[in-house]
Amino acid sequence: MKKTSKLAICALAVLVIAQAFRQPSKPVIYLIGDSTVHNNDKVQWGWGSILGSFFDENKISVDNQAMAGRSTRTFIKENRWHRVDSMLKPGDYVLMQFGHNEGSKPDTNKAGYRGVLRGTGNETVELTWKDGVKETVHTYGWYLRKFIHETKAKGATPIVLSMIPRNQFKDGKVLRADSSYGKWAKEIAQQENVAFINLNSISADKYDKWGADSVKKFFPGDHTHTNKAGATVNAQSVVEGIKANKSITLNKYLKK
Repeated sequence: MKKTSKLAICALAVLVIAQAFRQPSKPVIYLIGDSTVHNNDKVQWGWGSILGSFFDENKISVDNQAMAGRSTRTFIKENRWHRVDSMLKPGDYVLMQFGHNEGSKPDTNKAGYRGVLRGTGNETVELTWKDGVKETVHTYGWYLRKFIHETKAKGATPIVLSMIPRNQFKDGKVLRADSSYGKWAKEIAQQENVAFINLNSISADKYDKWGADSVKKFFPGDHTHTNKAGATVNAQSVVEGIKANKSITLNKYLKK
């Protein structure tokens, strides 16, 4: 046998052995959302920056792809979802939490750049931008469905979360999103048969118990963005939501 052939066979054998002993890549939890999930981690923190501390990072990792100021619509429009979708593999997870930036009327003005149509239906509005580019704007539910369908298509697991509550109290109780974006997020999760974590309700229950004076310490500067302590509260609420639903396979990756 020629020397070159022996070397080739040896190289092939090494490759086969290496493949046999190679550890499979860890699953990844991808987080998509807005500034309440991912902020500057200075004065204002998103709960996504804390979530990894509750998981066994030897078995799973957290990749926080959320971005401040984004809605479901602009997360897709700016190709941020395309980036996440391109990385997804079987066994991964996508946790999605939107709702804070969707409220403006969708139009071609600055204020309407990120707005979506309310609800979960198939209604659309057609926009034409100054450069002639046309855009079809959908409902909040339509965009969530897109995330869910494309996550499933990659063999990954989508999990829908309602938005964290704002520091807004009325008659001693924090205002909830259970008649708008929280309600629609739950409806989409049920329609698509995926897990839903009512983050809004879980954290709001804590806020009601603690009272407005105690809760305000979590919100430096405005009623939406939390400090690190507030982000930790919301990350704990996410974990509580996971633990409450034993069908969510993320449970096996939580620290004991």
